[in-house]
Amino acid sequence: MNDHPRPPRILHVAQPTIAGVAVFVRNVARHQHRIGWEVTVACPSDGWLSSELRAEGVDVATWEATRNPGPSLLAEVRHLTPIIREVAPDLVYLHSAKAGLAGRLAVRRRIPTLFEPNAWSFHPSGPFRPLARIWERVASRWVDLFVMVSETEAAQGREVGVRGHYVTIPHGVDPEAFPFSDATARAQARHDLGLPDTPIAVCVGRLCEQKGQDLLFDAWPRVLDRVPDAQLVLVGDGPDGPALRAAAPPQVFFAGDRADVHRWLTAADVAAVSSRWEAGISFATIEAWSTGRPVVTFDMSGMGTHIRDCGAAVPLGDTTRFAEELAVRLDDPVRCEQEGLAGRRRVERELSEQRSVEAVTAAAQRLLEERRSGAR
Repeated sequence: MNDHPRPPRILHVAQPTIAGVAVFVRNVARHQHRIGWEVTVACPSDGWLSSELRAEGVDVATWEATRNPGPSLLAEVRHLTPIIREVAPDLVYLHSAKAGLAGRLAVRRRIPTLFEPNAWSFHPSGPFRPLARIWERVASRWVDLFVMVSETEAAQGREVGVRGHYVTIPHGVDPEAFPFSDATARAQARHDLGLPDTPIAVCVGRLCEQKGQDLLFDAWPRVLDRVPDAQLVLVGDGPDGPALRAAAPPQVFFAGDRADVHRWLTAADVAAVSSRWEAGISFATIEAWSTGRPVVTFDMSGMGTHIRDCGAAVPLGDTTRFAEELAVRLDDPVRCEQEGLAGRRRVERELSEQRSVEAVTAAAQRLLEERRSGAR
């Protein structure tokens, strides 16, 4: 008799190798590796994800895949199939839309499967939105457990007919990696980054339709009407970068992709989260709160109920209100300090990385035990 059964073997599949999805994949894979699970992550070779995982001792299988569905899909499914066969996982965890598409086609629930959409595939505008809804309904039969970042995301799935078992687990960040930063730290960060000592709003995120920097640009001139010396800093890059640079209003600085996000948030008075959609509370929001910065956001994905006393949420697309809320905070350091401190306490209490990865791992363990016992 084997008194020491083999630890669970899990295969994570992810297409994004930068930004929020990659952060979460790294965090949960690292945690599972440290507690003794056999962990492999299949992901593209670009970005920082594969190198950081290898540095942690996590096995990485190169799976080249584009971000969006297209002619390469069948090749991506064919490439993923031998990886699955070689790893022979007990569980497959699919992260975000592309991995959810290719992974479900490759696995078709022959192996216990978790799927975390990180914002449903039917959110983006365009002609493929109705097809995405149909796909998610049909492919739900190949998912044992949907991992949702928020109750709003779960409700969005159910509303379009995505049936199955759901568990809601918010993302979190490491409070030590994003330490609370006071006014002295702010001044030092501005000096180090070459930023002026004026009111600063920072927007962290990929430059793309989802993150809504174009909406932020529409709001920014109204901010300058009230706070003429304010500076807006965009941290990140993406497909909309050239168009945004061409259309940028005055006093906007493009920092590009940065590994030192915390320093840029430290330099800020307030964080602007202008997303059109998110799965729930975005990493950019949680990182800002952890650093002690209030957040002004649009009321999408339930942010109107999440924001509480840590900033402001305005109706989606209302750039006039967005500008007002930014200007109020850029003109009131005491208010920023109070709301930022509330955000930091919120992260420590509810939104830590450890809390998130432990909850996800426990859900995966329960699913494996249920499948082994025949309960599902």
